Amino acid sequence: MVYDWYESQRAILSPLADFAQAASKFYTNPLWPLAQTPAAHRVSASYELMHRLLKSYEKPVFDIDNIAIAGRDVAVQEQVALAKPFCRLLRFKRFTDDPKTLDRMKSDPTVLIVAPLSGHHATLLRDTVRTMLQDHKVFITDWVDARMVPTEEGVFSLDDYVAYVREFIRHIGPDVHVISVCQPTVPVLAAISLMASAGEPTPRSMTMMGGPIDARKSPTAVNNLAMNKSHEWFEANVIYRVPVNYPGAGRRVYPGFLQHTGFIAMNPNRHMKSHYDFFLDLVRGDDGDASAHRRFYDEYNAVLDMDAEYYLDTIHVVFQDFALVKGTWNVAGERVRPQDIRSTALLTIEGELDDISGAGQTEAALELCANIPESHKGHFTVPGAGHYGIFSGRRWRDITYPRVRDFIAAHRAGTVAAEATTDADAAPERLRA
Repeated sequence: MVYDWYESQRAILSPLADFAQAASKFYTNPLWPLAQTPAAHRVSASYELMHRLLKSYEKPVFDIDNIAIAGRDVAVQEQVALAKPFCRLLRFKRFTDDPKTLDRMKSDPTVLIVAPLSGHHATLLRDTVRTMLQDHKVFITDWVDARMVPTEEGVFSLDDYVAYVREFIRHIGPDVHVISVCQPTVPVLAAISLMASAGEPTPRSMTMMGGPIDARKSPTAVNNLAMNKSHEWFEANVIYRVPVNYPGAGRRVYPGFLQHTGFIAMNPNRHMKSHYDFFLDLVRGDDGDASAHRRFYDEYNAVLDMDAEYYLDTIHVVFQDFALVKGTWNVAGERVRPQDIRSTALLTIEGELDDISGAGQTEAALELCANIPESHKGHFTVPGAGHYGIFSGRRWRDITYPRVRDFIAAHRAGTVAAEATTDADAAPERLRA
């Protein structure tokens, strides 16, 4: 009923949002007499703010069609490398006519970015992708909104997530370097562990950023909610069926709008201030800051539904049973054993001010992967960075990315495998910063 009520309210408010958008434009139109009044900018700003508070936010696009490499403009084409019912594997293919740039790009490492499936679309990692494209061939997981998947496709569980990651790695090939951001650190570690246990080739490196490998360490408000409520509470209070106006009608999901409400509730004062500052920027005619606000909230307010099976599995496995760190997690009947990983380098990254994944939660992967040589492990805490700052924005581009780039470059094909068998006991203590 909650989902149906939400859809009804959305339908009712949609015309009002359209009206507010039109009214805002009237008061900035120099041909309209009221646009010449002293209060015109303030009225226009009020209407635009109303429009943005009432409108529906659709899935954004990556909008990456070119990048600069060594001072050369390089075209980028977004391609679907592999399509699954609940996820598309995207590739950002780079093109250039410059022979020197082309030779350089051919030797660039291949990276798979596993985007979080936790309420927002993969486009939240747009800055991550754009930055990585300077020195890498880039793939990314583009998770599908569960309300858009017909029930005939069945449910999507945490086990299915792990299976998807394994399939994507196989599709790209073992020379890939995997980067997981936030939520996927757990299923990515599981997927690579299972590949190692089965004797499959594993990725050259894995970089894990701000994820709940061990949610018992420095628990945050997000962790505490998942830990302190029972599995039955979540199923009874946050799981609803998709309304009839979507292809996935009848599917049990954790709706994106509930997740978005939780995001806002974590920092309501900050969001209120941000919207008030946006209003003032419009009144002053500060287009730069106003545009930055629009870009951020166009992304932040666009949310997706998660299949109920996957969401409840994650609560149970990651935040209640701590099955990965306790060594009790079975995926499709196979035990997850991170200690079986030997030939994949591991870098963990955390934000100093992260209020979603607490200090030490991601770093715990280093201890779990006991048989990766110490010389091929690393940890970095990004100074002054919150959760989003570790993969987006200035701190990502200027501080974190160089660490990730250099780690990947240092662990190209074959280097870990060779040393894992000859130098595991004599490896120096891992570098920390």
